[in-house]
Amino acid sequence: MDCNLGTVTNSAARWYKQIPGGVTQFVLYFKYSLSSPSYGSGFSSPKFTSTHQSQTDYHLIINNVEEGDSAVYYCQTWDDSVNEWVSQ
Repeated sequence: MDCNLGTVTNSAARWYKQIPGGVTQFVLYFKYSLSSPSYGSGFSSPKFTSTHQSQTDYHLIINNVEEGDSAVYYCQTWDDSVNEWVSQ
């Protein structure tokens, strides 16, 4: 899955998993300056990982996909210019 942070260049991509009717779960946090992601409870590598092509282009990768992985995944970042979280 892809996430483009647009004009936000000095922030991290945070990935979330949303199962319809369920609680939103924090999957991972990744910033271009880090060597590896930080994971939320119940999520880990190599099942979930993230890469980036630039300071604004991030990817969430799910390996060995199973039925339980079916959900809406979205990314979020902090935008200093408007002082709020923005989601994609």
